[in-house]
Amino acid sequence: MSDDLPQTYLFVPGNRPERFAKALASGADRIILDLEDAVAPGDKAAARAAIAEWMASAGQAQGKVLIRINDAATPWHADDLALAGSVQALCVMLPKCEAAAQISEVLAQLAANATVLPLIETARGMLALPGIASAPGVARLAFGALDYMADLDIPADSLALDVAASQIAVASRAAGLASPLAGVTPALDAAQVTDDMRHARSLGFGAKMCIHPAQVAAVRAALAPSAEELAWAHRVLQACQASGAGAFQLDGKMVDRPVVLKAQRIAAQAARTGSPLLP
Repeated sequence: MSDDLPQTYLFVPGNRPERFAKALASGADRIILDLEDAVAPGDKAAARAAIAEWMASAGQAQGKVLIRINDAATPWHADDLALAGSVQALCVMLPKCEAAAQISEVLAQLAANATVLPLIETARGMLALPGIASAPGVARLAFGALDYMADLDIPADSLALDVAASQIAVASRAAGLASPLAGVTPALDAAQVTDDMRHARSLGFGAKMCIHPAQVAAVRAALAPSAEELAWAHRVLQACQASGAGAFQLDGKMVDRPVVLKAQRIAAQAARTGSPLLP
């Protein structure tokens, strides 16, 4: 899996075009022009028009842009999909995805090189996970935790959320996809965002959806290796280079290929986030 995978996905209301360029400048790896939750029913048409106008002059920035359309059960889905096709969106986020067939239906309206990022937000979506994850054209999966809580009528501290998140991570790995996107944190408090991302990372997630530019740095901080991890990785890689063997001892423990791979991933993540690998 590439070490250049996006880690931060920032939502921008589709009816607030004055924020589109600001979102691009926020440092987020990707921005999501939202036609769903952030836009009231009466503003959907205006949001589509705003996105169409902005995308026409976005140039290379289009490569960082996703469009979240409304789900297939809504009256806005067809018009949203037509818009995504007309502006040649490279990736469409599909809410409440519950079947692999929904992905192929979306892709049929897009350019040949476009992808779909399914949001798993319902019990039906969870049961269809293997098929959704392995469907052609899927970029990676995302967990819509807030909608999932509403669908199952469970509280925010329910263990069912961790169970679902783990299943999404396992399905992603089994299908050869990048690690999935964690759901949004409603609070803007940086510490809360960091804690949420660290918890999601422990469940197998490698990116997060953000609802405010201030959350981007907090997500990156959560995904950056700690000083202890960096020191450990440095020691393992140094010992591996010195040993030249398939397996060796370090601190009274056997180190073999899986451990070395973990150290290499930490080093790669350190390089990406600008954290120096400790001497």
